[in-house]
Amino acid sequence: QVQLVESGGGLVQAGGSLRLSCAASRTTISFDSVAWDRQAPGKKRELVARITRSNSTDYADAVKGRFAISKDNAKNTVYLQMNSLKPEDTGVYYCSAHFSSRSYWGQGIQVTVSS
Repeated sequence: QVQLVESGGGLVQAGGSLRLSCAASRTTISFDSVAWDRQAPGKKRELVARITRSNSTDYADAVKGRFAISKDNAKNTVYLQMNSLKPEDTGVYYCSAHFSSRSYWGQGIQVTVSS
């Protein structure tokens, strides 16, 4: 079992920044990859950013150049730095950890961007 706890969400004005953190109950270096997903009201959950064990990253087109995913294996924590936030970035953000045969998700955290 892996527990993931997100923090750092909240309300921010358009153009502002937030940094989300995801604290894992085991070392992040053991994960094949870690990702941040989000779900906006009335929409499907979508992948926002992902980082692999070897630190390769990929991003949804909507956030490229504005968001950055990183991890600190010593702290068992994954971060999502979100800059130049837009109202369409509003949603519940979920951290997830992935192995070849199993995945785990956190409980999610609300991010609201006001115009």
